[in-house]
Amino acid sequence: MAHHDLAIIGGDGIGPEVTEQTLRVLDLAEQRFGFTTTRTEYPLGAEHYRATGELLTDELAERIRQHDAIVFGAVGHPDLPSGVLERGIILALRREMRQAVNLRPVRLYPGVTSPIAGLRPEDCDLVVVRENTEGAYASAGSAVHRGTPAHTAVQDATTTWFATERAVEYAFALAAQRRRKVSLCHKTNVLVEAGRLWLDVMEAVSARYPDVEWDYVHVDALCMHLPTDPSRFDVVVTDNLFGDIVTDLGAVVQGGLGMAASGNLTLDGSAPSMFEPVHGSAPDIAGKGVANPVGAVLSLALCLAHLGEGEAATAVERAAVHVIGQLPALANPAMGKSTAQVGDAVLEALESGAGADLPEGLMRQMAALRA
Repeated sequence: MAHHDLAIIGGDGIGPEVTEQTLRVLDLAEQRFGFTTTRTEYPLGAEHYRATGELLTDELAERIRQHDAIVFGAVGHPDLPSGVLERGIILALRREMRQAVNLRPVRLYPGVTSPIAGLRPEDCDLVVVRENTEGAYASAGSAVHRGTPAHTAVQDATTTWFATERAVEYAFALAAQRRRKVSLCHKTNVLVEAGRLWLDVMEAVSARYPDVEWDYVHVDALCMHLPTDPSRFDVVVTDNLFGDIVTDLGAVVQGGLGMAASGNLTLDGSAPSMFEPVHGSAPDIAGKGVANPVGAVLSLALCLAHLGEGEAATAVERAAVHVIGQLPALANPAMGKSTAQVGDAVLEALESGAGADLPEGLMRQMAALRA
């Protein structure tokens, strides 16, 4: 019987609420599919920071490093300066755990209405592979003459062959399991040197995958094509900043941030990967019991797939997707229980094996790569 040691970080706002429902789903998945987990909770977030002044310390990072995966809720608090928790916890974890790739599926599920009129589920099934450790997010900046009319800011961006190649390699390997197409998204006509490096890496890696075709799209063009014709994309690989932006657009295309899942993958197994919903801490609805836990549950499915539990991952995804079409009926804020109601419905669907007609897709593909 396989065993997985998990770090649990509920975080702030609605993070603990959606994580609670996710762990209920994990309990049932363990029973149904014959694996076990050990779970250790870590109090990272606004409350811990305000009480101790600590973000991700070296000691805490070393403890988290011993786990197999991280289940993450959300961080962010309106009373703290913007970016303090994000840089000190999320970006710090990605850096310390060497999480080379941020994986974001963009899939329109049956029963979900996209804001893009006429878009059908069969038209939208792609994955964005975002380089997760470099670019503008990892580089230094400086400023001089602050507070004067001469205030000048310099913000650097770093692109290395090493980090770019491992992201591109993963994208090609994943595409080989899917529809065998990779699209590089960048801005090579303006960011010439970084763009040339990405193109050179694509050429080098593509030689190892002769059955996978690849093309190039400017990031502004992708932002036009993604809402109007997402079927043209299979696996999109891009840099850290562009990936952050286009995946939020993808979340809108697939019906909203509440259904968007992500994984931060440590590809060499040297530290745990981290799985989190995309929606953030949403402090305006925290504590009201109306947060949608589906994005967190789908992130759990990604986690199980990455751990090699492909059958469980597919079943969890199918159960969550089965419930998505019922969300308008379930989500009644006046009852104050809709988060728990959705969790109950996912559990019922998982128990009954509902959603068996949904294609296996990404979860099996990730599990195959892990194997």
